[in-house]
Amino acid sequence: MSHRYWLRLDNAALIFPAIRRPGWSNVFRESATLTEDIDPVILQEAAEDLQPRFPSLYVRLRAGVFWFYLEDIRAPLQVRKDFAYPLTYMSKEEQKTCCLRILYYKNRIAVEFFHALTDGNGAAVFLRTLVARYVELRYNVKIPAEKGVLDITEPYTQEEISDSFQKYSGKYALSRPEPNSYRLKGTREKDGFRHLITGVIPTKELLNTAHRYDVSVTVFLAAVMAKSVLDMQAVRVPRAFRKPVKITVAVDLRRIFQSGTLRNFALALNPGVDGRFGPYDIADLCKVIKHQLSAEILPQFMAGRIAENVLPQKLLILRIMPLFIKNFVMRLVYNYRGETKGSLNISNLGNVPVPDALSPYVQRLEFIIGTQITYPNNCSVISCGDVTCVNMIRNIRETELERRFFSQLVELGVPVAIESNDRINEGA
Repeated sequence: MSHRYWLRLDNAALIFPAIRRPGWSNVFRESATLTEDIDPVILQEAAEDLQPRFPSLYVRLRAGVFWFYLEDIRAPLQVRKDFAYPLTYMSKEEQKTCCLRILYYKNRIAVEFFHALTDGNGAAVFLRTLVARYVELRYNVKIPAEKGVLDITEPYTQEEISDSFQKYSGKYALSRPEPNSYRLKGTREKDGFRHLITGVIPTKELLNTAHRYDVSVTVFLAAVMAKSVLDMQAVRVPRAFRKPVKITVAVDLRRIFQSGTLRNFALALNPGVDGRFGPYDIADLCKVIKHQLSAEILPQFMAGRIAENVLPQKLLILRIMPLFIKNFVMRLVYNYRGETKGSLNISNLGNVPVPDALSPYVQRLEFIIGTQITYPNNCSVISCGDVTCVNMIRNIRETELERRFFSQLVELGVPVAIESNDRINEGA
């Protein structure tokens, strides 16, 4: 390129540079486990081949006078051997170099994204395209551009790099007050280590169990998670002082508005129940969460919720406000309400298919979100073929939530094989 390429941050991305702090950056990971060990030289070639096709991802974060923005990187992104634990802190210095990591370890290709670049669904397109190109180069096969794999010989489209929040925002904001949610606590790991426990589940068994309750997998898992947190609260807090337990669920807006953007385009909803009103079983929670989500996921309501975030961005006073003041204000707002409405996240990418020609080389896909500033636990889910991976991450020692969650799944007839990156902790 003879000139620098740059992009404004999309509406959802604006908050992420403002609220980052030492030891915490909003980074998530998607990975593919292949059938053979990775050849790093070929992976490097594949990564370079994708760079012109994904200009909104091969970027670094820059600070202007009024806003942060994304600027292209000129040198090829260097793939690296995976290190430490997943989602290692991405410092401001690293983000000034590149906001994307491509990693390998044994037979796994992993990509870590600073959340200002994209969300889980946009990242899934990049990962599948990267893996497809790697397999083409490694095994001299042709992978068709289908099922989330893009044709890297074609130029990118304007829709792929567009801010769909601006395009689909309503004219009027829809704002509803929400009570604060019950929060989990524990003994923080002083060195920032993140424990990851993965439940590997047969997709068919999980689907069958969810359908037994007449709900989707997302609703079913949110109900089981809510039951786990409700049970923990019941042990610790007298009924009169209990708070609502709400599970934050990410909603992919592409399906609602038929958007083809590869940048952020999701909103969070907080379905749940108030534990003061009595006990709930899984059937109760499935029914409540299903109807709460169904009532919210309408284009009219989603456009109003988008407008709640987009319209303030257009105010003249905010547009001319210097960046350091904007950052201060956004931190205050986020600290006041950003993580107060949910107990933890469940982010489910659902079924992420790969082309038939690629499937013999891919054992499974994984999706890992990090802990938040005040959330010690989070959960992310992805299905590919016959395998669903439920990843529970935490930055505290206590394992009670994972034990309750996975034990309930087994009791409900869902077989779970447990994997972990854990290390031995006294008192865990």
